[in-house]
Amino acid sequence: MTGTAEQADRKVNVTTLTAMVVGSMVGGGIFTLPGGFGSATGVVGSLIAWAVAGSGMLMLGLVFQSLALRKPALDSGIYVYAQEGFGNYAGFNAAWGYWASNIVGNVFFLTFAMASIGAFLPGLGAGNTVLAVICASVIIWVVHLLIMRGIRQAAIINRIVTVAKLLPIAVFVVICVVAFDSSVFAQNFWGRDTGESLFTQVTDTMLLTTFVFLGIEGASVYSRIAQKRADIGRATLVGLLSTLALFGSVTTVSYGVLPRTDLADAAAPSMGVVLEGVVGPWGGTLIDLGVVISVLGAYLAWTLLNAEVMFMPARTGILPKRLARENSGGTPVAALLLTNISVQIFLLLVLVVGDALDFMLSLDTALTLIPYLLAAAYAVKLTLTRETYGPGDDDDRRRQLVVGLLAVLYSVFLLYAAGVEYVLLGCLVYAPGTLLYVTARREHSGRVFTDLERLVCGLLTGAAILALVLLGTGNITV
Repeated sequence: MTGTAEQADRKVNVTTLTAMVVGSMVGGGIFTLPGGFGSATGVVGSLIAWAVAGSGMLMLGLVFQSLALRKPALDSGIYVYAQEGFGNYAGFNAAWGYWASNIVGNVFFLTFAMASIGAFLPGLGAGNTVLAVICASVIIWVVHLLIMRGIRQAAIINRIVTVAKLLPIAVFVVICVVAFDSSVFAQNFWGRDTGESLFTQVTDTMLLTTFVFLGIEGASVYSRIAQKRADIGRATLVGLLSTLALFGSVTTVSYGVLPRTDLADAAAPSMGVVLEGVVGPWGGTLIDLGVVISVLGAYLAWTLLNAEVMFMPARTGILPKRLARENSGGTPVAALLLTNISVQIFLLLVLVVGDALDFMLSLDTALTLIPYLLAAAYAVKLTLTRETYGPGDDDDRRRQLVVGLLAVLYSVFLLYAAGVEYVLLGCLVYAPGTLLYVTARREHSGRVFTDLERLVCGLLTGAAILALVLLGTGNITV
């Protein structure tokens, strides 16, 4: 087989790309939606929250679609938009923050899977026992060996898993629609018994809504293995709209089955508690099985994606060269090994962190917001500089400016919703990564920092030191 034929054989079509987007988004988070929303708000607040989250993520999805079409040469993933628009250090931080968030997310998936299997094997507890960590470690390295066989093969497996994990969710929605009680729904409608204003109720759901949408950029990350450039935008939008409908359905039907306070008190996975309340114990068992399939499928999708996140920046000089090494199957082996070693190390934290699942969910989300913000800001920059826009493109340029600004505002709002604590903890993750950046720049004999980048590095370092002080004094707890 010729080199060109081999490359073509490694490409994936729009259906597989869409499955990768959906597979990345439909992970463990969807199974926590009834309890997460029940603890924060009622029906009205949930509808507003999904409208805000759906609109904001749609703007981000349109940004990724526009950038994929207007900048087809930038096929190295989400980080490259930050690099092209704002320099090497911005590109590095986008790649590093995105990669770190995915590491935290993968630990969440593994812990959640072990907690769900714990319904059948009590020794796994809530996913935070020594036995659970050992079992999760086995999964890490089995998946590692699977992906070593080649990214295209693993992507096709992810497509199959995506279909399989949607089945228990569909069963949940159908049964809850049949069992829907309008009086319970009316009782949950306003969420006044939360004691919070409607704005606070909505804000309190934002990290959860963002977490379940993480992965919207999945097709963009896989630009280099897409059969057609236009498929990236199609996969992003179809994946987003499909999952929005799914997330909204799961949340809304739950309010018609159990009182809000019962939803709030439901143990994870709260979807299982809701279904068990309708059909009995087998409902909880079905959801536990669904969680295992869904979470492990999402883990596969995110491990695939995360190896790419390290591989592509290494090729462009903002990460060390050794991370760009591939095997004969087209798998970025060095980046994959670094990713899985990091997941293994972070997995040990579940033995000492108090509420491991909630902590990882929030930190994962906070870390991802900077790459999203920088990509949206780059789209705005293109419209302002008129780059890629011709004399007859004024209407489209104005539309894209509005879309980009809305995506920027949404990203900033999410940083506000995350809170100072998680922003500072995010800086504590971002700052040490600069050592890798300095190493990479020296390898490529490039200038390390511009004056502005030096200032940004100083601010990140200062924020990281502040986070350490607050952790040491107990003002920030994990």
